[in-house]
Amino acid sequence: MRFVLFFSLIAALGLNSLQAEREAFTEDVLPLLKEYCWECHKGAKAKAGVNLASLTNTAALYQDPKLWETVVRLVEERQMPPSDADLPTEEKRLKLHDTLTHLLDNPDPQYVVKDPGTKVIHRLNRTEYNYTLRDLLGVDTRPADSFPADGGGGGGFDNNAGTLYVPPILMERYLAAADDVLSVASPERLWIAQPVWYRSDRRTAALNLTWFAGRAFRRPAGEEEVGRLVGLFERERRRGASFEVALKTAYKAVLVSPRFLFRIEQERDPQAPWRLDAYELASRLSYFLWSSQPDDALLAAAADGSLLQDSVLEAQVRRMLADPKSRALAEQFTSQWLGTKTLHTTAQPDRRKFPHFNDALRDAMAAEPIEFVASLIADNSSALRLLDADYTFANASLAQLYGLTNVTSTNLVRVSLSNRNRGGVTGMAAVLTQTSYPLRTSPVLRGKWILEEVLGTPPPPPPPLVATLPPDDKVREGLTFRQRLEEHRKNPNCAACHSRLDPLGFALENFDPIGGWREKVGDEPVDSRGVLTNGDPVNGPVQLKDALLARKNLFIRHLTEKLMAYALGRGLEHYDVSTVKEISRRVAEDDYRFNALILEICKSYPFQWRRGELSPAGVQVVSGQ
Repeated sequence: MRFVLFFSLIAALGLNSLQAEREAFTEDVLPLLKEYCWECHKGAKAKAGVNLASLTNTAALYQDPKLWETVVRLVEERQMPPSDADLPTEEKRLKLHDTLTHLLDNPDPQYVVKDPGTKVIHRLNRTEYNYTLRDLLGVDTRPADSFPADGGGGGGFDNNAGTLYVPPILMERYLAAADDVLSVASPERLWIAQPVWYRSDRRTAALNLTWFAGRAFRRPAGEEEVGRLVGLFERERRRGASFEVALKTAYKAVLVSPRFLFRIEQERDPQAPWRLDAYELASRLSYFLWSSQPDDALLAAAADGSLLQDSVLEAQVRRMLADPKSRALAEQFTSQWLGTKTLHTTAQPDRRKFPHFNDALRDAMAAEPIEFVASLIADNSSALRLLDADYTFANASLAQLYGLTNVTSTNLVRVSLSNRNRGGVTGMAAVLTQTSYPLRTSPVLRGKWILEEVLGTPPPPPPPLVATLPPDDKVREGLTFRQRLEEHRKNPNCAACHSRLDPLGFALENFDPIGGWREKVGDEPVDSRGVLTNGDPVNGPVQLKDALLARKNLFIRHLTEKLMAYALGRGLEHYDVSTVKEISRRVAEDDYRFNALILEICKSYPFQWRRGELSPAGVQVVSGQ
């Protein structure tokens, strides 16, 4: 902290703060890196492929800010230098940590690249396709459920544009789906003009196609586009088709058009970033918040250009979050972020050991985190409730697992919690089941999940040929499962990671493999004690929550990264770091409200701007966001 105060004093005195920061780097950072880091992290054989010797000036610091953010965190948690190395004094450690933190949080303007990133053509994923047909045609069918699965790309979401390919079989499915939905759509969703004696069929078809294509393409259809569709209609009429059949043939062409199947943003200046037009922004908003097309109100704001005004944009975002369709955001983002979307396919608790685990209970488990996030949006609540809350959502079967009384509903309802063990994502059965094996819990998997999905600080992959642990938690050779894991940790190749993983995972050991509460493992009392890498003790879910809340800024930053990756449909890059930091800061100032996070992402530079395929080096250099 005193180093931050030093920089503030420099600025207050009117001195050259940039020169002071450069001197601080040269005097405070570089010598410590040379003394304590370069021996392991230098040259071609640098451990973990991390060559810190490349950092010789502040310019190099900003070329890979994510790497240096990780360095700061490892120094803060006393993971680096490792315990068996020559360790710095506490004063030196604080000097390195505080100086790097200040330099990263207050970058030299001459090195800040304002880059909104690029985006490849973005196919609608299966969920977006289903919901778009629902809102376009009013159909309840879900034809995309039979389509090939969407991959998970950067950020871990299946709406990542870079992984949404078009295999040949998909085009066949699109053609069949178009026929199916057009056959069941109601007339009011198909026509706005009926054939009449005083208007030609061509003119009537043009009116309908202009209206329908404009909605399907999510922007007004051009004269040339409409002309081709009318030509298709006339061809079918010459072949003897009725007006309705001929028009549906043209509609089918609309539903298999790239303008419908892809979210297309027009390429512009290849030399500099550009702001999205109002229709492109409307589509980004609607597919972020609704996983579907813009509605009439949003298209009207795009048509008159008012959507580009901050006040109108904010009003539209708040309106859209209040709409029931915003449940799509809770469903798609939450289940993929927490990893519970695959609960129905990957989690297989042993049915003999847990006979009450059935499909109905699994469905309730999967729905709980979705309902919880939906409540945060509906109530405009703090995102910190994801870490600690005094309520959750349960039905009768899930409430029985949780030991809650007076819940008889088959649907999930909001339920108050009498203690802090359960509230928040770390006490949700979907998470606890997904991070367990069929016969036993896994402190390693649970600790890894917390590091990756809650704090955004994933451990490195395990070394090859690492010994595996038994599939159950029975006492073997006089050793409990925990004791066997402690023996495993004595391997120097395993100790560093397990020192981070195990204390977090064991803090949840009172939760059995499907999330029920227990006091014993076999005949032995549950031992949920651990010591975090920074020296803080944890014992049980409540102290774990306190430890996570103490790192709330790290959590909010990671949540921002995940939600921003979902919103943009791409993985984040080093040039997004400054935006993530700024959004996190503003959300903290607004009491960490979840809706504030959503709104700040919608207002952000990467959400409203983009560039072409030029590398970031070709983008204008400016002084910040």
